[in-house]
Order: sequence, then C-alpha cells, then structure tokens
Amino acid sequence: MSDRRARMLEDKYLRDSARALVEADIQHIKADFAHKSLGERAMDRVTEGAMDLYEEAIDVAEDNKGALAALIAAIVVWFARNPLMSLFGLEPHEDDDEWDGRDEPAEH
Repeated sequence: MSDRRARMLEDKYLRDSARALVEADIQHIKADFAHKSLGERAMDRVTEGAMDLYEEAIDVAEDNKGALAALIAAIVVWFARNPLMSLFGLEPHEDDDEWDGRDEPAEH
C-alpha cells in the first residue's frame, strides 16, 4: 500500500471517529432535552443565579455590618426627612415635592 493510500485511510478513520463522537453528543443532547424543556432549563439557570447572588449579598453584608447599618439609617432618615425638619423648626417648602418632569424650575 502506498504512503498516500495509507494516509487517506488514516484520515478516513479519524473523520469517521470524529463523526461518531458528534453524533453521540447530538443523541446525548436530545436525550437531555427530552427530560427538561428549554423553559425549565432557563428557569433553573435564573434560579441558580438568583441563589448565588443572594448568598454573595449575605456574605458581603456579614463582612460589612457597619456599612450596612449606615446605609439603612440613611434610608430611614431620607424617608423621615420632612418630620425631622419640622421637629427642628425647618418647614419644607411645598414646591420641594412637586416635579413637573422638566429640568427647569416650575414657573408659578
């Protein structure tokens, strides 16, 4: 057998084995999709991502309790700003809470 023919047979066997691997992968994917639909898979991924994010947030919150407490206090003070200002005798302007959607001050 010539060198070219041997090389051609060797390439053919490599091609056939690669094709068999691809076909086996396709069958495996088909069988895998038969168990779960695409929507179920997407929901599983979203759920896993949300759980990972939640666990990361818990870890960060445990490591930074002071910063978390300061953030919560700032939010509470922001929502209670009007009663706090009136407690100190500083009445908020009535125009502060109105916004007409423009960047310019409202003309009255």
